[in-house]
Amino acid sequence: MDVFLAYIKTNWLELAGLITGVICVWYNTRQNVWGFFWGIISVVIYAVIFWEARLYGDMGLQIVFAILSVYGLYQWLYGGEGHTELQVRTLPRNLIGWLVLITLSGTAFLNWLLSRFTDASLPLVDSFTTTISLIAQWMLGRKFLENWWLWLFVDGIYVFVYAYKSLYWTVLLYAIYLALCLVGYKDWKKDMR
Repeated sequence: MDVFLAYIKTNWLELAGLITGVICVWYNTRQNVWGFFWGIISVVIYAVIFWEARLYGDMGLQIVFAILSVYGLYQWLYGGEGHTELQVRTLPRNLIGWLVLITLSGTAFLNWLLSRFTDASLPLVDSFTTTISLIAQWMLGRKFLENWWLWLFVDGIYVFVYAYKSLYWTVLLYAIYLALCLVGYKDWKKDMR
């Protein structure tokens, strides 16, 4: 018990990130715009955590997540026909090729940046997960149902990355995210019908 309490005391910021992150994704699964507000709080916390862990791609990702949260909030409220609430829909097939191209080029570019200009600890993995996460967040903001499958894939990778970096609260957070991805997909799919 003493070891657990000591871990909480020294990693309170990571615990705060876990709590705000779970609240954010729970609201997202419910299609509630409050998820974007909690998301902004969570990403600010995690920007600091990832800076300290030298996961610079993930740190930069948090800044972009904050911007995409504002975008998503607007889209959810006014992105539908006639500036009405946006409805859940499937990803148009013509976007798949573009998203694959963005994944490959984004990963290559970020890997080059992180490898050349930083002391990043896992530049290639960090670049890949960052690129996939940006695409998934954009898809969430546009209410594409498939965002949940992309999050499921990348969050599974993150569990291993954060375990390797000894960010144990974050491992727990991403394990919870995995479960919430399944809940989100099921609920959004039901809402589409």
